[in-house]
Amino acid sequence: MLAKFRNLLARAPATKPRSVPEGERVYAIGDIHGRIDLFENLIRMIEQDDMARGTARTTVVLLGDLVDRGPDSAAVVARARDWGRTRAIEYIQGNHEEMLLASRTKVDALRGFLRFGGRETIQSYGVGPEAIFAADFEELQALMNAAIPQDDVDFLDSFKKMVRIGDYLFVHAGIHPDTPLEEQRGRDCRWIREPFLSHKGDFGVCVIHGHTITETPDVCPHRIGIDTGAFVHGTLTAIGLEGTERWFLQASNQDEPVEASAMA
Repeated sequence: MLAKFRNLLARAPATKPRSVPEGERVYAIGDIHGRIDLFENLIRMIEQDDMARGTARTTVVLLGDLVDRGPDSAAVVARARDWGRTRAIEYIQGNHEEMLLASRTKVDALRGFLRFGGRETIQSYGVGPEAIFAADFEELQALMNAAIPQDDVDFLDSFKKMVRIGDYLFVHAGIHPDTPLEEQRGRDCRWIREPFLSHKGDFGVCVIHGHTITETPDVCPHRIGIDTGAFVHGTLTAIGLEGTERWFLQASNQDEPVEASAMA
């Protein structure tokens, strides 16, 4: 397993090694999707890894899609906010946070939200499956709005479109290759796949993203995808960055953490 991850990190390096500013360390976490069990395990691993590596100004980046699909979205939101009281955390908004927020006022958005894991999110806030099944869309919207605390709504609404640290850009889905970084549209940042994923040129930064599921981290010259399918494959991935070094931490269903590191 370690050899496999080393090969991933060494594959097709960029011409100029990417780095984070001196004295800083960054951990970015992929799509959690309501898996509080994996999230708690990965938090523990990051805290241990950060301590073992010595003193640094450490920032954690959550790449979005904290909610939906998995069973414990409410717990993930609460834990993410609580962790931010003791850690410097940057929160990126994903397309699932966008859908949840839009569903509060737009019934059409609620329909899409329910198709992509919204029922599990609503249930995690205490609305029973029988009530969800019996309600029409307007009634369910009212139930959802009553169940989800305004503090959680405001927290999710405060999430950013993207964050740049040194030579790395952190975003949920990706960026449009033909648009300058400062002009990227929020919708692209939260939803794009193509032409971002197949783009072969240099973005000017290395983009760390989630949104598109791969069984192992998707390491390319100018982007690294770390959505390894927490709700599908049972694996939640983080990437660590310091100087020009990169490494992965993973929490899995089997509770057998996998760590790999290599210079890149």
